Amino acid sequence: MVTLTRPARTAPQSVEHPQLETPRYRRNRTRPKWISIPLRFLVPALLVAGWWIGSATGLIREEILAGPPAVWTAFAELYQSGQLVDFGLASLQRAALGVSVGVIVGLVLGVLSGLSSLGEELIDGAMQINRAVPFLALVPLFIAWFGIDETFKVVLIAVATVAPMYAYTYLGVRGVDRKMVEAAQGFGLTGWRLVFGAILPTALPGVLMGLRICLSLSITGLIAAEQVGTREGIGYLVTLAQEYNRTDYMVLCIVMYAALGLIFDAVVRLIERYSMPWRRLSVAR
Repeated sequence: MVTLTRPARTAPQSVEHPQLETPRYRRNRTRPKWISIPLRFLVPALLVAGWWIGSATGLIREEILAGPPAVWTAFAELYQSGQLVDFGLASLQRAALGVSVGVIVGLVLGVLSGLSSLGEELIDGAMQINRAVPFLALVPLFIAWFGIDETFKVVLIAVATVAPMYAYTYLGVRGVDRKMVEAAQGFGLTGWRLVFGAILPTALPGVLMGLRICLSLSITGLIAAEQVGTREGIGYLVTLAQEYNRTDYMVLCIVMYAALGLIFDAVVRLIERYSMPWRRLSVAR
């Protein structure tokens, strides 16, 4: 007779688990201001130093590119005469008016096209045509329509900036999560309250990126606009520099255009800082 014996139970083998590490506190790692600010000016300072050394040693001829001392002398002459401030303010006013018109129009059209399929069908085709046509090709036509006064300059800058503002606003609005919109509607937000209270704040990163590109393009539009029928402005100063072959004035105009670009970028950064404070904590660096 065969007897079955139950096998002896063996103790379960212990499985060694890897020791879990305590998660580190995630925070935004930033450099101190006394290090970050000099780093921002390091590369421009090196470029200016190389330009200064090249002019002083004769590697860069004066008739090709004026050196920093000559540009500083031209700056002092124009500042003492008062023309520098007047020309800078005139160009800043033209750029601000043109960008304001272009940004408002592009923002409204982008919201309408992004929210409604009917709006997209009516608006998007015309905006794609506007984006495809170089705005510099419209200069002769705008001169025939508006003359050579301030209206022509403001309209040209506005046309140059409306397309990128429309495109980024449209993409931002279309990228809004539908669940978030439904949740906002559940709290009673409808119509324009829904747009300004939920949709536009969510699309704000794209809108601000469009604003930054618009401000950059406004400099190009400003240069083209001030080449025609202008008696004050940075473009008029460029025309005088070309007529009299003053490379120091030409370089000074480039510096002034760069200063306008820095002012515009600082404005956008300030808007981002106060309208989206969470972005400083959400970016991994």
